[in-house]
Amino acid sequence: MTAPTRIETTFARLRAEGRKAFVAYIMAGDPDPDTSFEILCGLPGAGVDVVELGVPFTDPMADGPTIQLAGQRALAAGQTLAATLDMVRRFRVLHPEVPVVLMGYYNPIHAMGVARFLQAAQAAGVDGLIVVDLPPEEDAELCLPARAAGLNFVRLATPTTDDARLPAVLRNTSGFVYYVSITGITGAAAAQAGAVAPEVARIRAAGGLPVVVGFGVSTPEAAREIAGVADGVVVGSAIVKLIGEGRPVAEVLAQVARLAAGAHSA
Repeated sequence: MTAPTRIETTFARLRAEGRKAFVAYIMAGDPDPDTSFEILCGLPGAGVDVVELGVPFTDPMADGPTIQLAGQRALAAGQTLAATLDMVRRFRVLHPEVPVVLMGYYNPIHAMGVARFLQAAQAAGVDGLIVVDLPPEEDAELCLPARAAGLNFVRLATPTTDDARLPAVLRNTSGFVYYVSITGITGAAAAQAGAVAPEVARIRAAGGLPVVVGFGVSTPEAAREIAGVADGVVVGSAIVKLIGEGRPVAEVLAQVARLAAGAHSA
């Protein structure tokens, strides 16, 4: 990749401003395509720096009940990978500079075909991918083709990623590193800044990339604490939970704005 991606440009800008990134996760198509798109389009105005858009899948092994149910709702409403890419395309018209990272599993991409998927993702304006079930040993499958197509491939590091494993995790990662602050599934426990800080420093020193912390962050106060020891923070389950409860879009976005304000106050 030669020209900086939107992700890289965004993190460089935030660093220059002395601010931390707020990343918000929602599931594409949840609870239905129209409502999901309305929420998606409202995220930048609520203070979201990077959008993480989930691709629904029938067997989401890394996700807790809240996001699993979101995926089920989205699939029941007819959401597909192709429809998710179309959401990004329409979002991109309205928000040309806001990075969008697709997060999900390899199966839907494999079913579409890697070359076809990457062409469609690039045309839609996708900036990065997080594919949780493709380890570094499988980089030739999607990671390297994605990077050749100009997309960042964001890798997860966890509390069990030791110094022996870390170089493999970081080797072809770009954009940022997503540090999973707890062992287990999404929404299962609360992240602790004291435990996260040394891990963030270790990963940042090894790879030189921004480190964004997710899993276990659900309140504005927690977002501020975690952002204070990282380059950014991700909130997913706490937002998806409100959507699953059928809260009005305005209420969901108001809570997103509170979470963003917490992260940005770090």
